[in-house]
Amino acid sequence: MNAMQNPSFPVFDLGQFEAASAARKKELGREVDHICRGTGFLAVKNHGVSQAVIDAAWSKAKAFFDLSPEEKQRSKAPYKGYPYGYLGPELEALAKSRNIDTPPDLKESFNGGPLLVPPGIKDPEALAFCYAETIWPAEPPGFVDAWKAYYAALEDLALRIMRVFATALGLPETYFDAFLDAPISALRALNYPEQHVAPKPGQIRAGAHTDYGSLTILLPQSGSRGLQIVTPSGEWAEVPPVPGAFVINIGDLMARWTNDRWVSTVHRVVNPPAEEGGRDRRQSMAFFHQPNWDAEITVLPRERRRNTSRCAPALT
Repeated sequence: MNAMQNPSFPVFDLGQFEAASAARKKELGREVDHICRGTGFLAVKNHGVSQAVIDAAWSKAKAFFDLSPEEKQRSKAPYKGYPYGYLGPELEALAKSRNIDTPPDLKESFNGGPLLVPPGIKDPEALAFCYAETIWPAEPPGFVDAWKAYYAALEDLALRIMRVFATALGLPETYFDAFLDAPISALRALNYPEQHVAPKPGQIRAGAHTDYGSLTILLPQSGSRGLQIVTPSGEWAEVPPVPGAFVINIGDLMARWTNDRWVSTVHRVVNPPAEEGGRDRRQSMAFFHQPNWDAEITVLPRERRRNTSRCAPALT
């Protein structure tokens, strides 16, 4: 599925925004505001992240998931609740975050946190969780360097997207910069293994949930299916992978920051029909962006949030 087959899914040209005049940026911002009031999901193209950096991270993640279970377990999280390292198959049920009891999700993951601890961070809770050590794997060769390069590139991309968001909210373009000079973001590589047996009743690849932070930058597998969001009408709709683009969605924190003007939309990853590749292996990489640990998040003043009822067209 591509954007032409699903023309209702918005695609935002970040490069066009960054090169635009102030007046044009405001126009594009109004369109983003419209999207974030509806579903908070859009694709971002012309994003400036090197394809070589993307390909290296993707291939090294795939090579890691190709390792034997015993080798992958060498970098497992040391205890339940530890944020970083390898998390094996069927150890997580995301729907439980919404108090919905389901079988465990059909996935495994590798998770990594910030690349460094900023000077002055002394809070034991921050050091024990957000800035905990990533349990790096020894194999495959080059994994750590590729991961760090991708993390750094997406940290920069997230800042640039937050500048779009500031414009969309009628704020100065760099309004959020002060909250984001030492973000506590996390990167997660996800593998949905090939299914050799039928799932348990109610078991899917990732249960229905919302993301927690300011925004998520998702790199889905080309041509893959299964990612779905709840539309404003309450129906499930598929999110297509757009060639050359990232899928962006806002999280709970961004919804709260805007006093729920913007929505953190429930989404999931289902098993498509077997004849449509539903049992095939699937991979994705998700960057969960968060502000600084010590950032004070308060509802944006009403007069500084855009207040327009004009319906903006979807971006193409």
